[in-house]
Amino acid sequence: MANVTFKNNPVTLLGKEVSVGDKAPDFTVLANDLSPVTLADSKGKIRLISVIPSIDTGVCATQTRKFNEEAAALGNDVQVLTISCDLPFAQARWCAAEGIDNVHTLSDHRDLSFGEAYGVVIQELRLLSRSIFVVDQDDNVTYVEYVSENTDHPNYEKAIEAVKALKE
Repeated sequence: MANVTFKNNPVTLLGKEVSVGDKAPDFTVLANDLSPVTLADSKGKIRLISVIPSIDTGVCATQTRKFNEEAAALGNDVQVLTISCDLPFAQARWCAAEGIDNVHTLSDHRDLSFGEAYGVVIQELRLLSRSIFVVDQDDNVTYVEYVSENTDHPNYEKAIEAVKALKE
């Protein structure tokens, strides 16, 4: 399992770690209207999955804004998903206040289905650990970043490059 810290304190990640080359595990999370969303709902698209601990914090807000900006330029064959354990209502409120309209914010608060399937549940906090996954049109994982310190930014450029490589 990835060695991960939160504010420089070691944390325990629950679930199965995902690697490049794996078939992307399915999951069920909630959209802002409380409807269920699964991996299959975006089948045939390239998925950039941005995982954050909480949308109401500085680094998470920046990460979501950054991928929202990039999403418009990536085209209709790419879907950007931001997943956290925030309540769907909080995600919708934050997106409306920030003008976020190119990413789909999804909540894993109910079952931790995504978090357990991708090995990103922080046991001590019941939050998701900052990470990035790129999944191709055939549900293969092509890029993974488990950010070692949850208060650090992911490598935005590498994640975007991984998406663009699938479009070539």
